[in-house]
Amino acid sequence: MRHLLTGRAWRGLFLALCMLLAACGERNVDWTLYNIKGHLPDLKFSLPGAGGKTVSSDDLKGKTVLLFFGYASCPDICPTTMAQLTAVLHNLGEKARDVRIVFVSVDPHRDTPDILQAYVNAFNSQAIGVTGNEKQVADLARRYRVAYQIEKPRPGDDADQYDVTHSRGVYIFDNQGRARLLASDTDSIEAMTKDLRQLIDLTS
Repeated sequence: MRHLLTGRAWRGLFLALCMLLAACGERNVDWTLYNIKGHLPDLKFSLPGAGGKTVSSDDLKGKTVLLFFGYASCPDICPTTMAQLTAVLHNLGEKARDVRIVFVSVDPHRDTPDILQAYVNAFNSQAIGVTGNEKQVADLARRYRVAYQIEKPRPGDDADQYDVTHSRGVYIFDNQGRARLLASDTDSIEAMTKDLRQLIDLTS
């Protein structure tokens, strides 16, 4: 007896096959960066951006996102990381079209959204700078296990003169907003470029 599959059954079989092929393909990927798939929550935020606009994760649907926490007056880590990420995007060529750097300031007392956007624009015109009040920043940092601390001004110093310490690392989310990779400060531009190219190819 012949058994004919219904349209719904065919669609179900096709989806199952696609998922199986995707899973097989991912097992063959050789990641250089830390693979954090399934270990951190999806990309989710809503914070003030430049020009009085609110920027949210919904605005980044379909984009591969490089999420980084720091502050605009950071003397070393932040400008180095921004320069590295800009170089990575340059190396990606056309594949960088749907990649966005999101820089979250943990120092909202000094970094207004407009100041922050001007800072990231100096490195990459497609980068996005956001911050928020103390609770908003703390909640987002906690979501991705980011540690930071704002020190008190030294005696005699101006109230706006203080140090900020923060953990390093760039969180990479795929175009569906899923946490996929973590780049440390010791990872090279070449390693980040390779893994981002693989991730884009895998999820396109």
